[in-house]
Amino acid sequence: MRAAFITAKQTVEVRDVPTPEPREDEVRIRVDYVGVCGSDLHYYFEGANGAFVVQEPLVPGHELSGRIDFDPKGEWAPGTGVTVHPARFGDSQPGIEDDPHLWPNGSYLGSASTWPHTQGALAEQLVVDRSMIRVLPESLTVRTAVLAEPLAVAMHGVAKAGDAIKGARVLVTGSGPIGLLAIAAALDAGAASVTATDVLEGPLQRALGMGAEAVINVATDEVPEGAFDVVLECSGVAPSISTAFHAARKAATVVQIGMVPNEPRPVNLAPFISKELRVYGTFRFKDEIDAAISLLAKRPEIELVITHEFDAGDTAELFAVARDSEASGKVIATVWPE
Repeated sequence: MRAAFITAKQTVEVRDVPTPEPREDEVRIRVDYVGVCGSDLHYYFEGANGAFVVQEPLVPGHELSGRIDFDPKGEWAPGTGVTVHPARFGDSQPGIEDDPHLWPNGSYLGSASTWPHTQGALAEQLVVDRSMIRVLPESLTVRTAVLAEPLAVAMHGVAKAGDAIKGARVLVTGSGPIGLLAIAAALDAGAASVTATDVLEGPLQRALGMGAEAVINVATDEVPEGAFDVVLECSGVAPSISTAFHAARKAATVVQIGMVPNEPRPVNLAPFISKELRVYGTFRFKDEIDAAISLLAKRPEIELVITHEFDAGDTAELFAVARDSEASGKVIATVWPE
């Protein structure tokens, strides 16, 4: 089978490697689509995602959909449409027994956080634990299902806001793919309205298409102070975090969905203190991928988040376009169609 390996900065090698054989509690998937995530871009352009450095050839990709290729137990027939929960959870710890996504010693597809690295989905076939398989409803196409993992990230962030999201005036800061999916997730959870921000017009237009009532280009316009009940911060940029605190009303809820570098960055905490804001961090997700599949089946127009599709062998163009946030929303790879 073919697989694409990141071997150095801005270097991908497509190699023929043995087709993996599943054990009894595993299933082999024929991968059809892989979405490009921010972590994939870091691995490709920088050779590292934060502290996680590529030390051996790494197959990227943790957003995927495809079809059952071989199930040793015969539970699922070949050709059954599926997506995958990309985490293998680690060791339970006191106080977080119900939060397996926070347990230490776990792994995630396409990640250099483990040694050996956990190889990802940009390959013709992929073997995963049976528990990671999510069978698609008949109404959900395999192509749309590639959005299940990033939508689950957004839905986990919205869930952190709890009942505060219902009837709320919501601000989404950052209108990249996760921000766009956060708009859809917030509206589905009962938000009264969503306003979105960005520094570029392309993402803002896509935010309107996803259901935002209004958009603000923060490169030229001010975000109103104290105007929002819930803020979903999806950019991971320090000035945007300060904007989130500024825009939240007193006693509002702010959820940090966007990942930030593990280093000091200047953020204005004065509004956080004086407004007694409730601020939550989020990391990946627990089981929201099941709700994401249901939402995608109910609202297939969310697929409009996908703006570009490339053959898996065109890796240079795949990653270059995904990096251009003015031009692209979610970029996906078609994995060497048969």
